[in-house]
Parts: sequence; structure tokens; C-alpha cells
Amino acid sequence: MAEPALVAVDWGTSRLRAALLDRAGQVLERSAADEGIMHVEAGRWAETLERHVGGWLRQNPAMKVVMAGMIGSRNGWVEAPYASCPADWSEIAAKMTLVRRADGGEVWIAPGLCTRNQDGVPDVMRGEETLIAGTHVGDGVMITLGTHCKWATLKDGRVETFASFMTGEFFAALKDHTILGRLAENPEDNAGFVRGLTAAKRKGGLLHTAFQTRTSVLLGDMPGAQVDPFLSGLLIGSEILGGLELTKPDGTLHLLASGPRGELYRQTLAAHGYKVIMHDPEHALIAGLARLMHLRGMD
Repeated sequence: MAEPALVAVDWGTSRLRAALLDRAGQVLERSAADEGIMHVEAGRWAETLERHVGGWLRQNPAMKVVMAGMIGSRNGWVEAPYASCPADWSEIAAKMTLVRRADGGEVWIAPGLCTRNQDGVPDVMRGEETLIAGTHVGDGVMITLGTHCKWATLKDGRVETFASFMTGEFFAALKDHTILGRLAENPEDNAGFVRGLTAAKRKGGLLHTAFQTRTSVLLGDMPGAQVDPFLSGLLIGSEILGGLELTKPDGTLHLLASGPRGELYRQTLAAHGYKVIMHDPEHALIAGLARLMHLRGMD
């Protein structure tokens, strides 16, 4: 069996995922739980980490832990200061924050990124920068899917800037907390997704078009089974139109996504005429954490 060399942890808002890596970055063991930062009592970070990776560390007390995600936010273990765009991966690695475990071992937390658009309005990401690092893509536009989707512009191995879209969170809010969600029926009819993509192109903006979900059902233009897919298509379509307008890609896009949602984005982007290169998020996260540690000379 290969010798363990590093513990890599993705600690987000809702989930904690850990992997034991060898020196080549290959996964030896895994651990996962619904113990994201919103489900852990403040101050019990070390105890929670111990519960999931303590067995690995007891076998090798000198082994380092490297983490990315919301664990480095203001609501996490320690607030890891953002690196400012434009930034290359060496600069990002240099901004990693050190926390000492009770046994004296080291925990390193990735910094996240901040940027400002041409109007001076700020934007942030935390965790996605590590995913992007793991793809080793140096130029182009990278899209990461999640509750908040990110469109990042890469040039010469640097993250130049990025833009965030609250697509996933808006969908959950519309579906679960508005009158639109009450119109939905099961089983879903996925024909509504294409209708939503088309609706995203209408004049009047998202707030106006979203209300048309209600009127279309009330007046018999759309069945209730198409409501949830329609809202999904409307929001994804709106995000993609906005992302393309901001980033102006040259014909190829990189998409960090997997599963059905990733395929929906791929198909939609392809319909806009773009070649899409897919990257696996799980592989990218582990590779990204290992890359940042390597750039600090600690692999």
C-alpha cells in the first residue's frame, strides 16, 4: 500500500468531505458527512475534524491537513484572507492560512479570491479557486456549478477576474418560498426546461419573466408538470446569457460539473455555439489542494 502523505478536506456550508492522499495525489481512503459549517457548533471545528480524520493522523502525527471551502470564511474555523485578482496559483498558495491542531500538527486553509468589476463592485469565491487550480487550465473561461455559480476568466495561468450567479439559491427560493412553486406538479415534464431557456431571452428582465410562470399555468398555456423545469431553464438561461455577456469567450468553455445538472449546462452552452470541455469536480478539488501544497513546497 502506498504511504499516506496528506489529508485533503473540502469543508463547505452543508458537507464535509475528506480524502487521505499518497505522495502522487492518489486517494487511499475517504470520509464524508453532513457536517458542513452550518451544522457544526462554533468552536468545535477541531473536534469535528478529529472525528473524521483523526485515525489517519494518529498513524502519522506529522501529516499535514489542507482544506478549502467555507471553513475558511468568517463563519468558519478561521477567516482566511482573500487573495486579490488578478492572481496566479503561487500567489494564492502564499496566502494560505495556518492553524495548529491540538497535537501540534498543521492545518492549511486555502484563501479564496476577491475581485472587483469595471464599476468597482466586489465579488468573492471560496473553494472554487481550488477546484479551478486542480484543472490546470491556464487560459479561457471556467464555469463552476454550485449554489452560487462562478464564471472565471483565466489568462497566462492567472485568474484575471470572475462573476458570481446565485442560480441554485434562486431556484430553491422560487421553488420552496414563492407562489410559483405551489403551481408545480409531479411527475415533472422536462419539456418545460426548453421553454424556460426560450423565456430567458424575452425582454423585460428576469423578475418580469418569472411571473409569467404563474400566468402561463393559470391561463392554460403551460401544465403544472412543467413549472419546476421551466424555472430551472429560466434561471440557467439567464445565467448563461449574463455570463457570456461578461466574459465574451472565444468559442471554448471549461465546465466544472458532473451529473444531470452539468449535462444541462453543457447542452445549453453547446446550443449557443460553444465547445464545452468538462472537468470532474471531485478530481479537481483533490488535485487543486495537492497543487497548492506543492507550490508551498510542502508536498
